[in-house]
Amino acid sequence: MTFAQRLTAAWYASELKPLTLALTPLAILFAAVATTRRALYRAGVLRVERLPVPVIVVGNITVGGSGKTPLVAALAKALAEHGWHPGIVSRGYGRTRDATAASPRLVTPDADPADVGDEPLLLARAGWPVAIAPDRSAAGRALLAAHPHCDVILADDGLQHYALARDVEIAVVEDARGFGNGWRLPAGPLREGPLRLASVDAVVTLVAGDAAPARTPAGGFWMTLAGDRFHRVAAPEVTAEAEAFAGSNVHAVAGIGHPARFFRQLRGLGIHAVAHPFPDHHRFVAADLAFPNAEAILMTEKDALKCLAFADARCWYLPVAARIDPALVARVEEKLRGLQAA
Repeated sequence: MTFAQRLTAAWYASELKPLTLALTPLAILFAAVATTRRALYRAGVLRVERLPVPVIVVGNITVGGSGKTPLVAALAKALAEHGWHPGIVSRGYGRTRDATAASPRLVTPDADPADVGDEPLLLARAGWPVAIAPDRSAAGRALLAAHPHCDVILADDGLQHYALARDVEIAVVEDARGFGNGWRLPAGPLREGPLRLASVDAVVTLVAGDAAPARTPAGGFWMTLAGDRFHRVAAPEVTAEAEAFAGSNVHAVAGIGHPARFFRQLRGLGIHAVAHPFPDHHRFVAADLAFPNAEAILMTEKDALKCLAFADARCWYLPVAARIDPALVARVEEKLRGLQAA
């Protein structure tokens, strides 16, 4: 187990472990700096830029995956169905070339994930206008210059990017993991404290399974991730049902924020695979898929983007789509229409 995996396991333990206990002084310092930084933006000491169209920020208060990108895609689709023309901005996490480049870049469907990041590329391949930059305001300006028809911008993972003014804030919480041990980074998984959720416009809980929950999470909205048809990495037009892998010698890899969620989804589909977790945004190489006896190697769609160059016929990916609470779409629409009327 790598240090990152041991640290993540400690974050989600029920109490502080020796590893996280040793990091609590840094966590206290992190919390103080983060609180001061937000206060300086709110007071106008640090500059906040407002774009000429409404901005919806989708983020979380923890590190790691909680379904933000699928939610952004689902919201973009829902808004488009209601007559809006959404565009998406992102920092471009996961890119390994020019990772610190400040200049905005438009993401095209044929881009290399090493240049633009895996999640922005997924969104571009879904048909949405996407721009990336560490400065999300600059990304927004570039997006609007290239796509002047866009009348609303969704920021994928920008809750703490206070330099970008926002009209709607949505925070995503994963029901299965919650807030871990409740400590700030690096002693725990929190970027900001749970009280931050009281100031957002919507809290969306990612619940297990692919069906709507029997009751809405207290004080918020729900989302699920669903998918049951696999696509061959080297030939996406070739598909297979989950039953095709139920009795095989199957291996599964996942380089996402919470790999266990993908492995749990496979089990829910009746697939008992040998699990191989990797860090989020892992840059896969051929050696990572060296399982000589495997009859099939399953992965997420995000990981498939980085395995395309060396994936063989055994490699399959599982696309997932977010199913979101209709009340969430109504809440966002209400806010946007209110801005139009103002």
